[in-house]
Amino acid sequence: MSEPQLKVEDLRVAFATPRGSVQAIDGLSLELEEGETLAIVGESGSGKSVTVRTIMNLLPSTATIEGNITFDGLDLRNVPKERAKHLWGVDVAMIFQDPMTSLNPVKRIGAQITESMLYHLKYSKAQAKARAIELLTQVGIPSPEQRMRQYPHELSGGMRQRVVIAMALACEPKLLIADEPTTALDVTVQKHILDLLGELQEERGMSMILITHDLGVAGGRADQIAVMYAGRIMEEAPASTIFSSMRHPYTEALFESIPSVSDPSHTRLTPIPGRPPDLIELPHGCRYAARCRYAQVTCTEALPELESIGTEHWVACHLPVGTSAGIDARAQNEAAGVTAAGLDLHSTMEIL
Repeated sequence: MSEPQLKVEDLRVAFATPRGSVQAIDGLSLELEEGETLAIVGESGSGKSVTVRTIMNLLPSTATIEGNITFDGLDLRNVPKERAKHLWGVDVAMIFQDPMTSLNPVKRIGAQITESMLYHLKYSKAQAKARAIELLTQVGIPSPEQRMRQYPHELSGGMRQRVVIAMALACEPKLLIADEPTTALDVTVQKHILDLLGELQEERGMSMILITHDLGVAGGRADQIAVMYAGRIMEEAPASTIFSSMRHPYTEALFESIPSVSDPSHTRLTPIPGRPPDLIELPHGCRYAARCRYAQVTCTEALPELESIGTEHWVACHLPVGTSAGIDARAQNEAAGVTAAGLDLHSTMEIL
């Protein structure tokens, strides 16, 4: 079998602080095949953005990074200087979640889109302008010639995000990383943006990593879903498998916290109790144990490794959901009213 287009092996990322070292990523491994879409989901602070910023070589010099990252056989941790000039933004491009931080407020839209083509592709100004107008048309911006002369503040949030997408696609990357590309956009604009990314990906044969906290978005757009928590992957499987036979208690809790249109009015939501662990003082056992309804003593003492439990399905759990061990563990905890990690199941709050 051929090597995957992107391969991340045992990635560890830490940041030094006055309190100690923040272990933002702890032993993460993943693979992405050419033309495939991988969605990485999880709560804020789970390490999703740090993962892709590490791939893009965008972390500050103060970060400590261990592990291997390869793209098309190229070691991204040790890219030759000349190759690096035309790697990020060309072969691998990224859409950031806030377009106003990606756009220069004092430069016209046209100048920002053509900049990468002039530098990386050596286009003439006329070629770059024509290509920029074509890109703005592709991403659904009306009157592209007029928009080329405007500044970011003159466009709506949805328009700015489309401009950022056009910039990311300017050099026709092989891999596109979209970090929460629809954050703060209204629902109809979100759908248009996601549909657009899907269409452009299909047309160009790009691979894509989609960072999101919305499982609905991940399920409808991704081939593969990786669920992250506290810097580790808890579960990874094809999207259809995650939705039909999830195995990690955290994945189950994420699904149960989502409101459903079929629920009657005023149905109470089921939140995940507690909060993520302190990344400076990580627990010895499972990172999720303190919030888990299945937790037993072994969960507090031993860190579960990501293991295969079926075709293209991996889970890091001692007591997977749906297994006899998992069913028995949850039943015991519900009968006792408390888990081995001290979670009071009777006082777990529900919110409207």
